[in-house]
Amino acid sequence: MVFEAFLLEKTIIVLVVFVVTLSIAAYSTYGERKVAAFLQDRIGPNMAGPYGIWQPLADGLKMFMKEDFVPAAANKFLYHIGPGLSMLTALMVSAVIPWGKSLIIGDGEASVQVTDINVGILYVLGVVSLGVYGVMIGGWASNNKYSLMGALRASSQMISYELPMGLSLIALVMTTGTLSFNEIAAQQSGWNGMEWNIFYQPLGFIIFIVCAFAEANRTPFDLPECEAELVGGYHTEYSSMKLGFYLFSEYAHMFVSSAIIATLYFGGYNFPGINTLYEIMPHNVVTAISIGVLMIKTLFFIFLFMWVRWTIPRFRYDQLMDLGWKKLVPLAIANIVLTAGIVLLFK
Repeated sequence: MVFEAFLLEKTIIVLVVFVVTLSIAAYSTYGERKVAAFLQDRIGPNMAGPYGIWQPLADGLKMFMKEDFVPAAANKFLYHIGPGLSMLTALMVSAVIPWGKSLIIGDGEASVQVTDINVGILYVLGVVSLGVYGVMIGGWASNNKYSLMGALRASSQMISYELPMGLSLIALVMTTGTLSFNEIAAQQSGWNGMEWNIFYQPLGFIIFIVCAFAEANRTPFDLPECEAELVGGYHTEYSSMKLGFYLFSEYAHMFVSSAIIATLYFGGYNFPGINTLYEIMPHNVVTAISIGVLMIKTLFFIFLFMWVRWTIPRFRYDQLMDLGWKKLVPLAIANIVLTAGIVLLFK
């Protein structure tokens, strides 16, 4: 019975996280259009339902109904695998994010996290590194020079920016002493919910969020799908839901990256006064509030992704690579050395 209850608990959490991730990713497309419209003094989507709120559903229906074209010279097996792999890696990362402290159900306690593995940060870095294969495979298998060029750019970009991202997390691990996302979030409950890692690792946060933009292929790092030069980049030859998977995975990456940033650097589900509330209010009520707080933090960073896209112009490719190798890597190494010195002095 214990195993069955555990299996039921994890199945429910997986389904909820899956549905929430897909829903937020879908409505991020609507949100992005509204943010762009606001910044450009336009209206944005306003025809599909009140204020255009059914626009993501209309877009999904359009993708399903479009012709599923496959180039004659494409490697058909790999051509079909690419979009699915990109979507899979985007969804797998959310498994280690602690969305709240816990829920009391009867005499037991249920975790609001799919799985708490003690090497959660390594898991995230490993899964994120697999995302490049979906882009590379799709670009190469299309047998199109623009797609291949986009795939080459994407692979070079992701490999380059994974290095400073990993180095920034080394400094965070030195500060927290753990690789577990759950323990990192729990440690930030100090100062009555305000002992956030952003106060200890401001430089690491800046490096990490810049790398997150590059990993998600977001402007100003969207060189792999640069319309002005590469038509559409690695997904030029894709249509129907395969194209939808590539476009959708970008927004899923954006949501998961925002949740990771909020968890690692901005307290996760912690908020000012959380410890006091746990003493005076029902446990499950405070946990529900904390889940809502984490979602608000995540939505803020999603808005930041969108704001930057419609504010900063695209880099040239040489500028992108220079930033990664000549600026972020030295800064990340310097941050590790500085963090090591502080840890030796004060801990």
